[in-house]
Amino acid sequence: MEQRELGRTGHRSTVVTFGTAGLGRVDQAVADKAVQAVLTHGVNQVDIAPSYGEAMKFLAPWMSEIRDRIFLGTMTTARTKDVAWDEVRSIQRRLGVDSFDLFQLHAVISMEDLDAVTARGGALETLVEMRDQGVTKWLGITGHGPAVPAVHLEALRRFESDAVMFPVSAAIFRNPDYRRDVEALMAEAASRNVGVQIIKIIARGGWGDHEREHTTWYGPHRDQADIDRTLWWALSQPVHTAPSAGDVNLLPRVLDAAERFVSLSAEEQDEIVQSQSPPLPEPNLGIPASTV
Repeated sequence: MEQRELGRTGHRSTVVTFGTAGLGRVDQAVADKAVQAVLTHGVNQVDIAPSYGEAMKFLAPWMSEIRDRIFLGTMTTARTKDVAWDEVRSIQRRLGVDSFDLFQLHAVISMEDLDAVTARGGALETLVEMRDQGVTKWLGITGHGPAVPAVHLEALRRFESDAVMFPVSAAIFRNPDYRRDVEALMAEAASRNVGVQIIKIIARGGWGDHEREHTTWYGPHRDQADIDRTLWWALSQPVHTAPSAGDVNLLPRVLDAAERFVSLSAEEQDEIVQSQSPPLPEPNLGIPASTV
């Protein structure tokens, strides 16, 4: 699988990261199969969070074997310093690790969230202390929602984040305002040598009131051909890595597409965006209703 340098971290990330959200809804046997699959494909970065259900419980038995082979990224939704430190210690205990490669402010989706984490006594102070104490090497910020690219652009102006994580998919890029803000964020990240991690890469729309066929909260592309096209589109953007979809049943298709990645021309990229026809909108990702 292709590798790209994750900004100033210097880590050469596989273009797909093991997004462990899907482990939170399975059992140990299924989780073990998923972990083995990503290792077989050479994936060398893991994204995990306390909000991912039982993911830490199921990944913990693997940590002694894989810790020195992976770039470990995790995060906190805490907004204050003290609560963030409590969560850091909880994550260390649950995963059985002493330190992290990347620790991120999680779900910072509004200017109010950003004000809270960067205020005096805010969670950012915990991350800085973690870095100073050797508990993490790098700091980052994550979030999803229509305002996130603009919020994260402002975050880069307020503090030295080493990585950003936000949604990008061909269907989301049908939203011209979101696309404009993403392009501005990517340009700023490139100028600062900040690692760019993109999520929701195979999102095609929402579920509405329909029965959910997968455990992702958004409606994903399902067919291998559609996953190929949309994942290759996503990886043709100026990004470094993308966590896999939060559903273990989609994981083999995402890994397969990543192994066969070919960079797309500008014309091919535009065609894929224009071809997106979401059955239902997903306002929480800024995916508009289809006009077709």
